Amino acid sequence: MEQFILTLRCADRPGIVRALADGIVAAEGNILESAQYADEVTGQFTIRIRFEAPEGSVEVARVAIAERVSGFDCVLTLRPISQRPRALIMVSKFDHCLVDLLYRWQRDELPIEIPLVVSNHNDLREIVERAGISFVHVPVTADTKPAAEAQLLELVDANQIDFVVLARYMQVLSDDLCRTLSGRVINIHHSFLPGFKGAKPYHQAYERGVKLIGATAHYVTADLDEGPIIEQDVVRVTHAQTAEELATMGRDVERVVLSRAVKLHAEDRAILVGHRTVVFG
Repeated sequence: MEQFILTLRCADRPGIVRALADGIVAAEGNILESAQYADEVTGQFTIRIRFEAPEGSVEVARVAIAERVSGFDCVLTLRPISQRPRALIMVSKFDHCLVDLLYRWQRDELPIEIPLVVSNHNDLREIVERAGISFVHVPVTADTKPAAEAQLLELVDANQIDFVVLARYMQVLSDDLCRTLSGRVINIHHSFLPGFKGAKPYHQAYERGVKLIGATAHYVTADLDEGPIIEQDVVRVTHAQTAEELATMGRDVERVVLSRAVKLHAEDRAILVGHRTVVFG
């Protein structure tokens, strides 16, 4: 038997779960795990199902399920668990998120494949190549940005990339690129109460005497740092911490939150519904 992950999103109405179950049974499948949510505000229904079926029957299952839910005008995904999503990681000079992702990937804590890492600097090449992963240097300036983004899309296509992780990649993606890769790019950034933008955010936080620092992982949209949120976390701080200590604590939160978001996305637990996400734990 082989295990599969199925997700579905559509307008809520009676009969959706039954149709899915009928399709899985028709494919000789057996449901192992199921989580669903009906949003009363938007009227959208989402569901994630893990089931087992005879090996090599993914297309049989896809056809059987698609036939039974065809009348619901839904967005349906189905893949074998063994078919791990392929992630392209993008970095600049900060290494903490990259190193954490590589460690978790090597420990098999992240169910992904990492064919390559792309960076606008060469600083982290050694770390990447030591892990046995291809490193591609794509420098970016104001004049070369369109060409650099075109090269990125070529790399995405050539390497059959399923999603992109911005592991402290310090370049803003263009609106066109955001639209092209909509729902397929995850970003991590610091988040405070209140929010601090610009240079040295942790020093700004220190000067304002913040009591909480944290990080947010979200899907990238054309609205900078305002995409649908996947994961967040905070840590409590006091006046006794220096700005440098806040930065150290902030890096810890950033890497943990990003790794959680990558895992949630890779396991098809984060489902986009408009400007929000439904996240099945």
